[in-house]
Amino acid sequence: MDSEFQGVKKCVILTGMSGAGKSTALKVLEDQGMFAIDNIPPALLSQLMVILGKHRAAVRNGVAAVVDVRGDTLLDDFPAAISALKNQIQEVSVLFLDASDRALLARFEATRRRHPLHDEGSFLDGISRERIRLKPILELSDTVLDTSGLSLPHIRKKLLSEVSGTSSQDFLIFTSFGFKYGPPADCDFLFDVRFLSNPYYVPELQNLSGQDREVQDHIWNSGEAEEFWKRLVSFLEHVIPLYLGTGKSHLHIGIGCTGGRHRSVAVAERLAAHFRPFGGMCSLRHRDISREQGW
Repeated sequence: MDSEFQGVKKCVILTGMSGAGKSTALKVLEDQGMFAIDNIPPALLSQLMVILGKHRAAVRNGVAAVVDVRGDTLLDDFPAAISALKNQIQEVSVLFLDASDRALLARFEATRRRHPLHDEGSFLDGISRERIRLKPILELSDTVLDTSGLSLPHIRKKLLSEVSGTSSQDFLIFTSFGFKYGPPADCDFLFDVRFLSNPYYVPELQNLSGQDREVQDHIWNSGEAEEFWKRLVSFLEHVIPLYLGTGKSHLHIGIGCTGGRHRSVAVAERLAAHFRPFGGMCSLRHRDISREQGW
């Protein structure tokens, strides 16, 4: 049987207080490639894992599911459902998102949302009833994440740290390309390096690429090129953490020259080598390196 379809191996159950950030957390995990589902009755979790055993993303990256007070009396099934789930798949974790009453009240007032238990009395009455209702679930939780005063980037960082054991699962994508074939449509940043010395006009380098040492030495063998490199790296080292800190799961950086075989490839290669040790995931693509380079 194809190893890609041997069942779901990881499930993260997101639960906790209304307004504590469960929807935000679910979106973060979905951006990491997990199959996401909101407001599922606990008793259906086991059946869901069986169905998703044929879903590529769920098998490869896991499932994230929100179970909360909107389930009403169906929440009574939570302890038995979690016990069954832990006997069914390899890795099950229950993450309880919480926040202070003051923080929850401020969030509801800011969004003008209605608390799910706000039938009678004040918002604080609804919050108090919810805490009582969720107490058995809180006791079964593996981790409690207090989001009081946390911004989206901080929630994201803490969540990924708890779920994956690392503070970053970001992806940096470096793509070299040729402007004569058009730039990639999905880049967050584009850098034009056509001002660098072009190895295409050096006969012994023409049939090589920016992956070859001779081409790289030719491109970087000038003070102007090295000064460009220093400024480019300084800029990216400043911008990349800020950009990824907004909650985006990846940053796509395009490097373009005329044909996409020499200069852009050399710059992308050097960037990928420079940023890989900084942590997270870094991928490198040379879109046009194999194209015919005739002019």
